[in-house]
Amino acid sequence: MDPFEDTLRRLRETFHAGHTRPAEFRAAQLRGLGHFLQDNKQLLHDALAQDLHKSAFESEVSEVAISQGEVTLALRNLRAWMKDEHVPKNLATQLDSAFIRKEPFGLVLIIAPWNYPLNLTLVPLVGALAAGNCVVLKPSEISKSIEKVLAEELPRYLDQSCFAVVLGGPQETGQLLEHRFDYIFFTGSPRVGKIVMTAAAKHLTPVTLELGGKNPCYVDDNCDPQIVANRVAWFRYFNAGQTCVAPDYLLCSPEMQERLLPALQSAITRFYGNDPQSSPNLGRIINQKQFQRLRALLGCGRVAIGGQSDECDRYIAPTVLVDVQETEPVMQEEIFGPILPIMNVWGVDEAIEFINRREKPLALYAFSNSSQVVRRILAQTSSGGFCGNDGFMHMTLASLPFGGVGASGIGRYHGKFSFDTFSHHRACLLRSPGMEKLNAIRYPPHSPRRLRVLLVAMEARGCSCTLL
Repeated sequence: MDPFEDTLRRLRETFHAGHTRPAEFRAAQLRGLGHFLQDNKQLLHDALAQDLHKSAFESEVSEVAISQGEVTLALRNLRAWMKDEHVPKNLATQLDSAFIRKEPFGLVLIIAPWNYPLNLTLVPLVGALAAGNCVVLKPSEISKSIEKVLAEELPRYLDQSCFAVVLGGPQETGQLLEHRFDYIFFTGSPRVGKIVMTAAAKHLTPVTLELGGKNPCYVDDNCDPQIVANRVAWFRYFNAGQTCVAPDYLLCSPEMQERLLPALQSAITRFYGNDPQSSPNLGRIINQKQFQRLRALLGCGRVAIGGQSDECDRYIAPTVLVDVQETEPVMQEEIFGPILPIMNVWGVDEAIEFINRREKPLALYAFSNSSQVVRRILAQTSSGGFCGNDGFMHMTLASLPFGGVGASGIGRYHGKFSFDTFSHHRACLLRSPGMEKLNAIRYPPHSPRRLRVLLVAMEARGCSCTLL
């Protein structure tokens, strides 16, 4: 017995009936999502604390407020985003109407991860609902408390004829992926991303894959080490390092390393106290499996700061590793925890070469008092996103797309980019049924003169056109 068949059939029937297309219906769903966030704020904070030991500050800043901001932005701009986009025309189509219509794909599947289980579930959901789709939402089974809130509370705020939450682990997700969807949005590891993409390929279903990788952070000699340490420590140890855009390793000279280490120790102590384990501002590792994986990485290189762990509490101290070899496991896999290796390079040239011989990362960071150094790294590398002289602050701008490139992902979202991701951009040309004499030059028998006239008529005004 297929546990999903009836649900998917119901959602498809709703979409084909056209219920989700009107702007009023879409706005109602978005308002419902906003009410869910407002009415259940404390419940969501409590669930995030249970799953990841997130402080109220981290939960509000990185989960609730970002999700609410996306809802507000979509409601404010929905009709403008939905509006047909008129495009330039050539001489042959001057009397016609040419435009791009943004249409919903249909039935979409959103598979969410556990590390930011509210943000990375609801932000793509905002785009899918704003674009007029029916949605199947699969929250992570690993962040159990948030999964429970999403399954039990969220459906009460949305029209259940066009929205469903499905639960389960890898086996159930595999069954779900056997079905045909019109779009799949996945956030998670590259390993599982390949499984999702393989399943989507069987139905030629388009996908967005928000993956991860090892995000480099270059620190130039021309820097204030304490400013760099403050910013690096904050965004490396935020959410106990379980952030896909966190810096995965530092690249700096041996001289800068000697200046950075005491500055990093100072920042960690100011942020989390002499005993970080007792700090209410430091999260915990999501489960025992991830804890054991991370504890094994503490054996790489040499521990310069931190290194303590407590299995019962799923606690790993904010850690800095030095004397790390590129071939060690900590430099071969995404760390996804509060561990920061430092690799030594002799200047910006070697840093760029090191970055470019590895897979393209989801994010890349560069610190320098010289704007030329920062802009050079920006110009000579490739990554999903880039931030100079800070951490993941580019993620706070809904006006910037978020997404990877190459092994770090396919596609983009946030703000209008989310709406566009979940919309089919349909090319439309409406012509008159009359004025047939104007079309005579394209019909046989052909002649050199007719060809010249037709080519002139087809010449683009500010764009290139192709006659198929």
